[in-house]
Amino acid sequence: MKLIWIILMSNLCLIDCIRNTSSLEYKTLYFKQKVDHFGYANSDVYMQRYIVADKHWRPGGPMFFYTGNEGDIFMFVNNTGLMWDWAQEFKAMLVFAEHRYYGNSTPYGNRSYDKLQYLGYLTSEQALADFATLITYLKSTIKGAAGIPVVAFGGSYGGMLSAWLRLKYPHIVIGALSSSGPLLQFTGLTPCGIFSQIVTKDFQQVSSTCVQLIRDSWPAVRRVGKTSEGLKWLTTRFNLCASLTHESLEDFILWLRETWTFLAMTDYPYPTSFLVPLPAYPIKVSPGDIVTRNISSSMAVKTSIAATEVCKLNISEPFRLVVVRKSKDRDTMYRLVVVRKSKVSDTFCWIFYSNGLLDPWSGGGILKSLSESLVAITIPGATHHLDLRSANSADPPTVIKARLLEKMIIKKWLHQARSL
Repeated sequence: MKLIWIILMSNLCLIDCIRNTSSLEYKTLYFKQKVDHFGYANSDVYMQRYIVADKHWRPGGPMFFYTGNEGDIFMFVNNTGLMWDWAQEFKAMLVFAEHRYYGNSTPYGNRSYDKLQYLGYLTSEQALADFATLITYLKSTIKGAAGIPVVAFGGSYGGMLSAWLRLKYPHIVIGALSSSGPLLQFTGLTPCGIFSQIVTKDFQQVSSTCVQLIRDSWPAVRRVGKTSEGLKWLTTRFNLCASLTHESLEDFILWLRETWTFLAMTDYPYPTSFLVPLPAYPIKVSPGDIVTRNISSSMAVKTSIAATEVCKLNISEPFRLVVVRKSKDRDTMYRLVVVRKSKVSDTFCWIFYSNGLLDPWSGGGILKSLSESLVAITIPGATHHLDLRSANSADPPTVIKARLLEKMIIKKWLHQARSL
């Protein structure tokens, strides 16, 4: 585990592959960034990777800037279809900036995660300063870009970053489309069990039996795991890559928990293949296996690994979440309680925000508009930042409507910016 405070999630983030990198026209570039934007003791620099797609851009056209989240930037280059879909209509330049400490943007190479001396510069504040510095550089060096308006885009943690970028650097970014960013998912701002309650509700809509079996599985796994024979049986039954021990049993349970979370987050209306291939509406596929108490077979819906592989499940590679949740046993199908305080809520606020109501992270999202300029869009029947994905014939009408509204608002921002 590289980062204790992010071992729970993925990005989250998780935008699924719907495009092939080879079909997109872009340039891969690097920019020299300060490791520390706010102090004077450290003068180190690193090379931040970013992607530019300017096929449809014309001088005066806007810059659509993706605030990279916790992952290799090409996950977002290939999969944030909305930006590519809109590029020609808006005559926009697309820029995808990789988040520091991810992909090729590691300040200290292989040592970046070794100790706090290096790891301490992995903060949202530093990442935002990277983005602001990069935008300023691009506008000053690209011919015809000096005065163009910039709109930030982001999903999940990236959605949080896009909103914060607009608020912290309003002279650099005129607006932000923040999709599925849990800006309120912090201690004292959101009911602690809301995330797990939404996951449970998603499964409940498919099968109440499924929910009860998952709820019952936690004590059952712990009971079986009390003996060496039971640990061996679990290892074999789930075809794990490493033998379970008494010490690793809770990691295994956490992995199972995050599997159900992942399915709820990526319950898209068409087949996707971000980290692993998934069918359309995977929650509707997996409960059938759960109901027959064949939980390990249900895992195959997520892992979709060829039978020729030695092992299927590697619990040493859990999903990595930027924001940690906790749950109450009586409210959800989960039994784990995870709590971590954060100071982020004391530092930033939020802006234009969209949420799919099937998304567990919507519980910590902005669901009501705060003003005419702080707009919330709720999308019934949609999951984790579905609106950022490319248009698909299987999209529910609510998503189509949300994208039209988002486009209208961004056009309004650009018109106002140009009239100043």
